[in-house]
Amino acid sequence: MTDSAAPRRRLVLTALPLVAFLALVALFWLRLGAGDASRIPSALLGKEAPKLELAGLGSAAGITGADLRDGHVTLVNIFASWCQPCHFEHEFLLTLAKDPELAAKGVKIFGVAQKDSAENIRRFLATDGNPYAKIGMDPDERASIDWGVYGVPETFIVRGDGTIAYKFVGPMDAEAIAKTLKPEIAKAMLPKG
Repeated sequence: MTDSAAPRRRLVLTALPLVAFLALVALFWLRLGAGDASRIPSALLGKEAPKLELAGLGSAAGITGADLRDGHVTLVNIFASWCQPCHFEHEFLLTLAKDPELAAKGVKIFGVAQKDSAENIRRFLATDGNPYAKIGMDPDERASIDWGVYGVPETFIVRGDGTIAYKFVGPMDAEAIAKTLKPEIAKAMLPKG
């Protein structure tokens, strides 16, 4: 090895980690703006919903796996009183809960309160209204983890046989209800095929 090759080799070896780091930064930057966050895939789509055995709010009945297999489509909304986007989407959940067409078809909304206290949930619902047919408490996030929840709010559409038909990530709004959730609810009502 010549004397001039050694410094050049040392420079390349020194610059290599910096080049790799800059390439990763560029890749992350490009991916950050790509795609719709509400379309995060779920390994559970088309599969039976994970087991749910959640205590209810106070003395009210909680949510069980049997509740998701009663023959009617159910929306399972993972939320928390401390979650600002959950407060934003709440009025839209109330609109869905009052939709006469969905009610006539037996569609229900269940709430899973993630990492929250019963007192805070009661206060939140007393202030903003209660769109939920049932509420299950998930204080240790075990159910949320089993369902593959990335963060609150997330909403799952569950077929009447207990299989997950669709996952919506993030807060819903009027456009999401009209263009995404209602069409996905309608698909979930169709026989599998």
